[in-house]
Amino acid sequence: MNRLLYADLIAWKNFPDRKPLILEGARQVGKTWLLKEFGSKEYENFIYINCDNNPQIADLFYDYDIDRILRAVSAYSNQKIEKHKTFIFFDEIQEIKNALHSLKYFCEQAPEYHIAMAGSLLGIKLHEGTSFPVGKVQTLRLYPMNFTEFLMAMGKDALVEILNSKNWAEICSFRTQFIELLRQYYFTGGMPAVVQEYVSSGDLQKVRSLQNEILSNYANDISKHAPVKDVPKINLVWNAIPSQLAKENKKFVYGAIKKGARAAEYENAIQWLCNAGLVTKVSRVKKASMPLKFYEDFSAFKLFVLDCGLFGTMSGTPAKDILIGSNIFSEYKGAFTEQFVAQQFFAAEGVAPYYFTNENSTLELDFVIQTEDKVIPIEVKAEENLRSKSLSSFLEKNPELHGLRFSMADYREQERFTNIPLYAIK
Repeated sequence: MNRLLYADLIAWKNFPDRKPLILEGARQVGKTWLLKEFGSKEYENFIYINCDNNPQIADLFYDYDIDRILRAVSAYSNQKIEKHKTFIFFDEIQEIKNALHSLKYFCEQAPEYHIAMAGSLLGIKLHEGTSFPVGKVQTLRLYPMNFTEFLMAMGKDALVEILNSKNWAEICSFRTQFIELLRQYYFTGGMPAVVQEYVSSGDLQKVRSLQNEILSNYANDISKHAPVKDVPKINLVWNAIPSQLAKENKKFVYGAIKKGARAAEYENAIQWLCNAGLVTKVSRVKKASMPLKFYEDFSAFKLFVLDCGLFGTMSGTPAKDILIGSNIFSEYKGAFTEQFVAQQFFAAEGVAPYYFTNENSTLELDFVIQTEDKVIPIEVKAEENLRSKSLSSFLEKNPELHGLRFSMADYREQERFTNIPLYAIK
């Protein structure tokens, strides 16, 4: 499989002032596979150390003597460690005390060694007060495969080239193929093991079984690693997300979790899910102006799960509703479409989406993003419907802005906004 983050790993390797690398991401998004693939292809020597339940490694970082640590790693792996030629990858590093902090000393004392660390629940560890080597590491984040990576996995490299060309006449001539593949992506999502199963067997039952297995693993992680008092609340929030996104107004409502529920009771549960990479919070902005962060309303937000395929499994959506007919685009109140768009944004480097509603909630923009020099209001349509009442009303009041509408309609430039086909989101 091809992962777009591979190019970032190459850039990290070749950067003259390279720092040790931390790769973050939720469980089973492909961190281990990617770093193993990178290490074996790009280096003369590659050392992989799994720190999970590994007594030989448990006390490796009892101090920060880099020479001693490297000797121990060489002895453990039975490999010679050479400067600039050996890649050392510590996996499940959250299990080892002081390992993260040791990267400070690798950076300061031995930058010629290529070191990377990753872990399934590393995000949780980083938020538990672990000493973090601020300014001494480079951090990358891996998400589930986006639609482009899915197309490559399906052997559709030619279609990827067409999308990258931005030749809209040519792109629209392949719209039937793109829409059919987008349906398939809605069903499989971007978890690498799921995509691999779909590509190799095409067995929908096996795909759904794998998705259920991943969800079961997440449930086990919650039970095992979350604070005991928060586990029931975390499960309630996690299981409530599909129904919350199925509402016309997708704002997260605490009272929909449990009668009488309040923010103070569930804030920690939501934060745990965010730290674990299972959920991403998209906050409301009170004003769509630069910088958006200034206008963030922390009390109003939407929650999206990490993957549209898992979202479909959580919601119990039948495969036929996704892969056959128009239900996936005309029903479900745009939940799948907004989840898909959010997921594409999360995987795009440097894009932090918000959403906007006015004071009386009569006007809502599904997303608002900020580039270096402008704010872009966005409306999402599941079908080819070109009516954009909210977006049009907003742009009438903010004529200096140019909007985007993502829909199943073909690309078109209009006076105040541009329509981009959903399958062409980059």
